[in-house]
Amino acid sequence: MLELFGTKACPYTAQLREDLQWRRVPFVEFDVEDDPQALERMMRLCGGGRSVPVLVAEESVVQIGYEGRSCYAGAT
Repeated sequence: MLELFGTKACPYTAQLREDLQWRRVPFVEFDVEDDPQALERMMRLCGGGRSVPVLVAEESVVQIGYEGRSCYAGAT
């Protein structure tokens, strides 16, 4: 199953979520500004990066950003 790391405030997270839902791709979503453990995990997977959205499959990053755009997930 895919994992989507993002934030409520990021419009690109919302666009990627809507795209996955429209294509009926199952995923679990984590808000990295509300969940410090999810932020730590995302940063570990991304080599310290804080750009969202991040799409992960089987512990591997498959996509960062959406259509070439992303938001910065600030410190919690």
